[in-house]
Amino acid sequence: MRQINGCAYCVDVHTADARKAGESERRLHAVVVWKESPFFTDRERAAFLAWTEAVTLLSETYAPDDVYQKVLKYFSEKETIDLTMAIITINSWNRLAVSFRKLPK
Repeated sequence: MRQINGCAYCVDVHTADARKAGESERRLHAVVVWKESPFFTDRERAAFLAWTEAVTLLSETYAPDDVYQKVLKYFSEKETIDLTMAIITINSWNRLAVSFRKLPK
């Protein structure tokens, strides 16, 4: 996900996990420019990138209907709920790490 919340610890943890899961360096580096990058599928753009950004920046975006409809185009209602719960959970961890000045080791 785009590093919206400014958490170096979270970027370190999640990029290490993504590498272990087989994610390419090219795609990891392109996440910050996902809107301009050709390396992501329409499904990834709709859910993992646009919806994650909309939910993370809820006070600014209000989770727009068009972004929500794109998620529903690629994911079932249950998958959308699961995805949203994952976003909320990771955002809460991110806020804790930033608040308590957690740094990568």
